Amino acid sequence: MPDDAVLAVSVSEAARRLGVSVRTIATLIARKELGSRKIGRRRIVPVASLDAFLRKDHPIPPESKRARS
Repeated sequence: MPDDAVLAVSVSEAARRLGVSVRTIATLIARKELGSRKIGRRRIVPVASLDAFLRKDHPIPPESKRARS
């Protein structure tokens, strides 16, 4: 089945796709930074939620103010 036909993936597959640990995915879900659905005892992550997470703008800290000569 092509990736574009897949609507949702398991937590472990979401971790593999993002290159992070399963625990990181669980933390993102708990913080409501990554959307998910629970079906029975199984938690799935919509592919659209992965895309939205990757496209989300993260604030960039301002440059440290240094005395310029």
